[in-house]
Amino acid sequence: MKNRSLEHKIVSPEEWTAARKELLGKEKEFTRLRDRLSAERRALPWERVEKNYVFEGTRGKETLAGLFGGKSQLIVYHFMFGPGWDEGCKSCSFVADHFDGMAAHLNARDVSMAVVSRAPLEKLLAFKKRMGWRFKWVSSYGSDFNFDYHVSFTEDELKKGKVYYNFEMREFTSEEAPGLSVFYKNGNGDVFHTYSSYTRGLDILIGTYNYLDLVPKGRDEDSMSYTMEWVRHHDRYDEGQFVDLKVGSAAVKGPNPATRSKEG
Repeated sequence: MKNRSLEHKIVSPEEWTAARKELLGKEKEFTRLRDRLSAERRALPWERVEKNYVFEGTRGKETLAGLFGGKSQLIVYHFMFGPGWDEGCKSCSFVADHFDGMAAHLNARDVSMAVVSRAPLEKLLAFKKRMGWRFKWVSSYGSDFNFDYHVSFTEDELKKGKVYYNFEMREFTSEEAPGLSVFYKNGNGDVFHTYSSYTRGLDILIGTYNYLDLVPKGRDEDSMSYTMEWVRHHDRYDEGQFVDLKVGSAAVKGPNPATRSKEG
């Protein structure tokens, strides 16, 4: 991305401090609002998971209950990687680059995390090795899991022009979509779905964006045709060009369906 100069008002230290303190008041208000929203999120009602979902992992067949790994809480990231794809979605890969450092800290707070995709396990493991990741990744190939949590869509659904995603019917051009779901397991082994989030609701997972929001140019995406247009797999930034998401053998043209719209 080329550097461009920024025209900005230059002030004295006293004026800068006054402006910064005014913004600080708004930041504190935002933090308190975020705390209230987080409390409301935790207070949402739960739904019992009735199906016995089974995944393919490095240890063989694993159930949803088994993914908790001895913890009572589980976060599942729905990673876009379709059965016929050559590699994982570049935007989901951007999100996943932030996962490995969290695992020990989540475990210390009674939380496990797993990444789930529909691609066969051998494809997931090969891509995981290429990207240098360590997090737990299982395949839901042959399972209803992705469809039930509205992150995968059938050919018939796509032919209708709209699919149910982010709690509404909307246009979507890819068979896979990104998302996150949270589950709780009680002492009897019963599993409950407590929360799911999609589109820009996933921004909070992206530490890089949080840092970019602090710098003068910000995310610098306003002139781009879609959010995350600039993102590439982390081993391809030296290619000097954007990398198209491959769905099977055909490149997706136009706005990348793997990304979230600016409106959310």
